[in-house]
Amino acid sequence: MTTPDLSPFTPSSVPGRDPPERRRSLSGSPELDAGFMPSASRPPLVMARGEGSYVWDEDGRRYLDFLQGWAVNALGHGAPELQAALAEQSSLLVTPSPAFHNRPAIELVRFLVKLTGAAQVALHNSGAEANEVAIKLARKWGRLYKRGAFGVVSTTGAFHGRTLAAMAASGKPGWEALFPPYPSGFTKVPFGDLDAMAEAIDDSTVALMVEPIQGEAGVVVPPVGYLRGLRELADRHDLLLVLDEVQTGVGRTGRFLAQEHEAVRADITTLGKGLGAGLPVSAVLASDRAACFEPGDNGSTHGGNPLMAHVALAVCRVISEPAFLADVGRRGAALAQVLRDCAGRWGAQARGAGLLAALELEQPVADRLVELARDEGLLCNAARPNIVRLMPQLRVTEAEIHDMATRLERARARLVAPVEVRPS
Repeated sequence: MTTPDLSPFTPSSVPGRDPPERRRSLSGSPELDAGFMPSASRPPLVMARGEGSYVWDEDGRRYLDFLQGWAVNALGHGAPELQAALAEQSSLLVTPSPAFHNRPAIELVRFLVKLTGAAQVALHNSGAEANEVAIKLARKWGRLYKRGAFGVVSTTGAFHGRTLAAMAASGKPGWEALFPPYPSGFTKVPFGDLDAMAEAIDDSTVALMVEPIQGEAGVVVPPVGYLRGLRELADRHDLLLVLDEVQTGVGRTGRFLAQEHEAVRADITTLGKGLGAGLPVSAVLASDRAACFEPGDNGSTHGGNPLMAHVALAVCRVISEPAFLADVGRRGAALAQVLRDCAGRWGAQARGAGLLAALELEQPVADRLVELARDEGLLCNAARPNIVRLMPQLRVTEAEIHDMATRLERARARLVAPVEVRPS
C-alpha cells in the first residue's frame, strides 16, 4: 500500500508559479499584503476608526474622507442611526434563514415599494448581485413575453459589478480579456448616445441597461433627456429599462433615485452601496410589468436578513426625508462651486451631480495627485488616469468641502512644483 504524501502544499512546488516571496506587493508592504489574494492596490497604512467625514489610521493620523468606501458610507463613519439599528436588531435576531419571514425585511420592502412605486423588491447583499438578479429577471421576462428575447444593450464605460454576467454587461476597458468566455447576449454602445442605442436594438433584445451617471468611468453625466429617451425607446420597442442606481441611488444626487431628475421610472432599478450606509445590502426594484419571478427562480442565503434590513430601513427613513435631500442638493451645489473654482485655476474640468463629483485633469496624473492628497490628509479616488473622483458622505459640511479644496490645492501645488536642481 502506497503511503500518501502529507507534506504541506506550497505554491512554489507548482511549476510556473512564483513562490510567495517573489510575488509583487500591491501596497509596498509585504507584511500587510501577506495572505491576501490580490484585488486592489492599497497604500501601506491600516485604517482603525472613523467618525463622520473623518477616518484615522493605526498611527493616529486623521484623514478627511471624500472617498467614503466608494460612495458607501452615505451617513458618514460611525453614523448614530446605524449604531442604534445594529444594537437593537442584533440583540433580537440576526437571521432566521430565508425560509421564514422577518419583520425588518417586511417593513423595508413596504417602505421601498411606497417610496419608489415599485411593485416588488428582492433584497440581496451587493450591487453586483443585484445587477445579476436584474439580468436574470429581464431574461425570464423575455422568455415569457417576448418570444425568448435575451439580449441586453448596455454602454461602453459602464460598471455593473464583478460577477461574470455583470462584467459581461459592463464596458470597462480591458475587462473583455480577463475571464473569457463571458455569458453571451450583451451589446455595448456609447454612453449618452440615443441613436446608437436605437440602432443596437434587434429582435433578440429584451432590455436596455444603463447607469444614470457612470461613476466608475469618472462621473460621466449624460445629456439632459437621455433617461427620458431611453424610457421612450424601451416603450416603443416593448423592452425593459434597467437602471443601475447602485452608486447614484439613495440620495447621492439629491433625489432618492437619480432617475427622478427626469421623472423616469425604470422597469427594474438596482440599489446598493448607500442603501446600507456602510453595511452589505442591496435591492432590486421591479415594476408590475417586469415582476415575473416565481418561487425557486431567485434567492439569497443572507439577502433580506433582519440585521441588514433593519439598518437599511433606518437609512432609508433618514435619507428619503425631503429636508435631508434638499440639504444634499445644497451641499452638492457647494461642492460643484469649489470644484469649478479649482478647475478654472488648473485648466481642468469639473462635473457631477449632487455629492458625486469629479475633476478631469489635462494630464494623466490622477494617481499621483491622489497620493499627494493623502499626504495632505485627504482621501479621494483616481477613477481614471486623468480623473479624480469625490464621493463625500451626504452630511458633509460646507466647511469640510472647503477644507477638501484647500488640501487638494496643496497637493496639486506639490505636483506641479518645479524640481529643485541641486549643485553637484
